[in-house]
Amino acid sequence: METKLKIENDLFTPLSEEEKKIKTVVRPSVGYWKDAWMRLKRDKFATISLAVIAAIIVAAIFVPMLSKYDYAANDLSATYLKPSAEHWFGTDNLGRDLFVRNFYGARYSLLIAVLAAFINLVIGVLYGGVAGFFGGTVDNILMRIVDILYSIPLTIYVIIFMAILNKPGASGSGLLTIVLGLSISYWIGMARIVRGDVLQLKQQEFVLASKSLGASNGRILIRHLIPNCIGSIMVTLTLLIPEAVFTEAFLSFIGLGIAAPRASLGTLANEAMAGIYTYPYQLVFPSVMICIIILSFNLFGDGLSQALDPKNKR
Repeated sequence: METKLKIENDLFTPLSEEEKKIKTVVRPSVGYWKDAWMRLKRDKFATISLAVIAAIIVAAIFVPMLSKYDYAANDLSATYLKPSAEHWFGTDNLGRDLFVRNFYGARYSLLIAVLAAFINLVIGVLYGGVAGFFGGTVDNILMRIVDILYSIPLTIYVIIFMAILNKPGASGSGLLTIVLGLSISYWIGMARIVRGDVLQLKQQEFVLASKSLGASNGRILIRHLIPNCIGSIMVTLTLLIPEAVFTEAFLSFIGLGIAAPRASLGTLANEAMAGIYTYPYQLVFPSVMICIIILSFNLFGDGLSQALDPKNKR
């Protein structure tokens, strides 16, 4: 037996036009980049890391410029001074102020890392984009080359390349030599990521529409496919910088770094090893700064990856 509920119209009162406007909740339209920025700002670790990176960059630029001490000026009457109000990080064996030299070294380390990362960006994006877009035989050949290069530790390529470019008898390397050395092999990861994204994107309707309108392969790749990989590219670029900082520090530590009197954080750590038991503070400061830079970039890169992932959109 069915029971029908009879509802009288008098039980309901229609809303007025003003009440309809009040009741209607319209979510403002938010673009992809604005939404990603909002998610990034909610990540405390990423925000703090970005602030630390910005502070180090500003200090690396202005501390050597504004300090009364020159990074290369010797003062033999003030050698091996401990940290004090006059010399915050102490002085080295030649009386040079280590506070200034550490931030000057951070400037060179970051400059080398950023230049190398952007060169790797260009090579990796173009290489991976071509491999993914054309596919087939072209993709197989290009990726087998990548597999061969990846099978050998990347640091070996860097050391060999820098040893070839360095002048005989030189005690260190030039900026260009180190940048090229870091750029010769670190593009492989970027190429693989871009290739994977392009392989997925080239099946989309907008690529077919571009082909139907007569767009060339180069135009489709440069104007349509690569811009749609920008999220992955930015994250990978952010993670390439700390990797380059670490590699440069390692190369400087084994004597392949910036030639004196210039210094990077790695060369400062290398110079401090001679007096590690007597003057340990000389090694502590550059080492801590290297760790802070690498950790900050890694945390920021992780936060950026989460922010740019559409799956995390709320």
